[in-house]
Amino acid sequence: MKAILIGILGALFFSVTFVLNRSMELEGGSWAWSASLRYIFMLPILFIIVGGKRNIKPVILHIKNQPMPWLIWSTIGFGLFYAPLTFASIYGPGWLVAATFQITIIAGSLLVPFLHKGNKQRIPVQSVFISLIILAGIFIMQLEHASSVPLINIVLCVVPLIISAFAYPLGNRKMMALVGNELNTFQRIFGMTIASMPFWILLSIYGMNVHGLPSESQLIQTFIVAISSGIIATVLFFYATEIVQNNTHKLAGVEATQSGEVVFALIGEILILSAPLPSLLSLAGIGLVIIGMILHSIVSALGMRKTLPPVQRVSGND
Repeated sequence: MKAILIGILGALFFSVTFVLNRSMELEGGSWAWSASLRYIFMLPILFIIVGGKRNIKPVILHIKNQPMPWLIWSTIGFGLFYAPLTFASIYGPGWLVAATFQITIIAGSLLVPFLHKGNKQRIPVQSVFISLIILAGIFIMQLEHASSVPLINIVLCVVPLIISAFAYPLGNRKMMALVGNELNTFQRIFGMTIASMPFWILLSIYGMNVHGLPSESQLIQTFIVAISSGIIATVLFFYATEIVQNNTHKLAGVEATQSGEVVFALIGEILILSAPLPSLLSLAGIGLVIIGMILHSIVSALGMRKTLPPVQRVSGND
């Protein structure tokens, strides 16, 4: 349950992304700057954190020894995760983007055979069936949203989020396998930020050419996102996945805690952006997402107990 609680706390900090990305969009800020500035701001912050513990050299050496895997999986795990997610905020409120992004839960389960070829890991079928409850909730919310906007808006909201939902667990797990126990969580995030920087520089050049320089408000808000979501939430989530990385049921449960972002994002939009309360149908969809998250947590906890030998079970209850 420790990993589950850490995952929920991470979801709270990560929900800031959805609220402030929507805020910047409503103010006329470019999605390209909202995405790239987050990681550009993260780089010096992580440099201070990792450098303060004199842990930079191992990261640089690791990247130097395997530059292409670092570049590819960091660009996928950070770039193809966050840029599409930010783009989607143009076409939907933050809570809807947060809810649709929960496709990542079933994406994580479907990626298991691809990520564990040598270990012959199977798709956790139970987790997939529970994820269908979450997907049903997402479908209901998007169906309700479709009644008030053009179909192209739904497509431009959902398709980028599907890309984002698969890229996040893919990049995260591939990088965990690449670094093993050689780097800690902060070092891995720092390395991924460095390796994904070419992507962010290209995106910022696009933002400059198409939209001009970012406003002062956008600079401030992306800095807050960098601290809350980029540093705190990412570290919490990566740490939670590392705790349970060898147990597919537990890992699915941790990834399911991201569903909490939907509730936190909804509350944040109502309080900060004075957003209207969703319709009863959309609230029902949110309810299904939350139920799916809770079921994931219960199943993952039971799965963990079954994998422990009797002595460990007794000592764990003391």
